[in-house]
Amino acid sequence: MSEVKDTLGVLVMAYGTPKNLEEVEAYYTHIRRGRRPTPALLQELVSRYQAIGGVSPLNEITTAQGLGIEEWLNRDGGRPCKVYFGMKHTSPFIADAVAQMAADGIREAVTLVLAPHYSTLSIAAYQRAADEAAERHGGPVLWHVNDWHLQPRFLDVLAGRVQEALSHYEHPYDVTVVFSAHSLPERILAAGDPYPQQLRETGEAVAAKLGLQNFTFAWQSAGRTEEAWLGPDILDKLRQLRESGQTSIVICAAGFVSDHLEVLYDIDIEAQAVARHLGIHLTRTKSLNADPAFLHALAEVVREREQQATGGRV
Repeated sequence: MSEVKDTLGVLVMAYGTPKNLEEVEAYYTHIRRGRRPTPALLQELVSRYQAIGGVSPLNEITTAQGLGIEEWLNRDGGRPCKVYFGMKHTSPFIADAVAQMAADGIREAVTLVLAPHYSTLSIAAYQRAADEAAERHGGPVLWHVNDWHLQPRFLDVLAGRVQEALSHYEHPYDVTVVFSAHSLPERILAAGDPYPQQLRETGEAVAAKLGLQNFTFAWQSAGRTEEAWLGPDILDKLRQLRESGQTSIVICAAGFVSDHLEVLYDIDIEAQAVARHLGIHLTRTKSLNADPAFLHALAEVVREREQQATGGRV
């Protein structure tokens, strides 16, 4: 087989973000499945981007993450790997990435969404987009990673972030740690979706590593639709904790792996404003971003999936 055909493709998938303010409307329209936002909704989203500096760093961070994963994979002694990037709502789209893999002669690929917890409304949607594109192009064969919320190195890095945040407090074991993730519509519960339980498992594993006694869970960044979304919302959680006497809180956004709008605005601006109003000292754990230890964890996730699919075949 040729060198290209021996190469394992790695399709790194993420949500995507506008590259500038001029792209926000097209991005928002894509999220809304072709329905353009009202001028008021558009202006609100533009204002949020302006509040964090005009553009989200998500695209830059995602690129650094993918290249870091590729670097780990190509020095671990295993099969050579090439990373491709596919975004859900911006270019390069998932279908474009799969088409490029097919054009490059990639026969087999592992797909990895940059989110640790599985849901049929999140991870599965990325996977369907990749599968449909692969079917149109006659390949490559795709091996999906569903979740990696309990990957040991990931948990170690996350625990380190929590420990560092707690070090800013005089009495760290009096602090309440709130583990958060992006909310999803409540209808996932009726189908037994594992998403809420997986967030709980991540938080409990980190808490066990650090011996935390005061920790809880919340949801954030819910969509603006008529249906009910998972709660409690993180702003309501802050209010509840304050009513119970808590004034020192750390938010660990365990469902997010990058600095982006849902972290830089929803936590650093919106939640912080609520916390100040309530008299809460609030600290957010630093995002994982392109931390080499975190990318090492994701490289191991890819190798483990390859091993499962091939039984060790090279």
